[in-house]
Amino acid sequence: MGEEKGIPLVLLTHLSATLDNWDPLLINTLAENHWVIVFDNVGVGLSDGKAPKTIKEMADGALEFIHGLNIEQVDLLGLSMGGMIAQELVAKEPLLVRKLILVGTGPRGGDGISEVTKVTNKDFLRSILTRKDIKTYLFFTETENGRIKAAEFLERINTRSLAKDKNIRFSSYQNQLTAINRWGKEKSADLSTISQQTLIVNGDHDRMVPTVNSYDLAKRIAKSTLKIYPDAGHGSLFQFPIDFSQIVSEFIYAK
Repeated sequence: MGEEKGIPLVLLTHLSATLDNWDPLLINTLAENHWVIVFDNVGVGLSDGKAPKTIKEMADGALEFIHGLNIEQVDLLGLSMGGMIAQELVAKEPLLVRKLILVGTGPRGGDGISEVTKVTNKDFLRSILTRKDIKTYLFFTETENGRIKAAEFLERINTRSLAKDKNIRFSSYQNQLTAINRWGKEKSADLSTISQQTLIVNGDHDRMVPTVNSYDLAKRIAKSTLKIYPDAGHGSLFQFPIDFSQIVSEFIYAK
């Protein structure tokens, strides 16, 4: 999306997500000022293949996609699991990434990352009992403001009716959970090797990837800027799509 010129902004999405899980208001706003590329990784949505069981292999899939477009350099935005993939991608090919944006994510071996399956399963049961979308609980706070923002977000992502993507297969979802759990239990990475200017964003109450991980990333990545939204959870960028887009644009265009 957007005008195909300059360095593209490539987006890596979260657990279980396909193209249809990106907030259209967020994507459309970003595309006003950037060439934005979103895609389904291997074994996800309409992409064929088998979803990997490691984050490093998912990074390989993202690299294969980017190289397939003959793009020499990108700005990279990773959300949640996508932020984990982004860290592995930068480690593999640091010269490919000009600027890095990590949202609702944490470092390898980070606090609570290996508990994602437990948190997700708990909220999945809640969603069944309350007949609400699981993202109501996983992505937003349970305050009145959080509930309102969750409803607005869910209404936006459900407006798309044409050329819809294919929902993720359960086997692919299970492989993604396996990958996240493994990554959360692995030895911590040396993030001092990340030389890119990095924007780190989260809500102050992220239950999926605890917010403390964002502070940890900011402490360990030298050229980093941290933005924590108040009364917000894992999906802070969807709660504040306009403000987030503005922050991203300012970050990308800053020298």
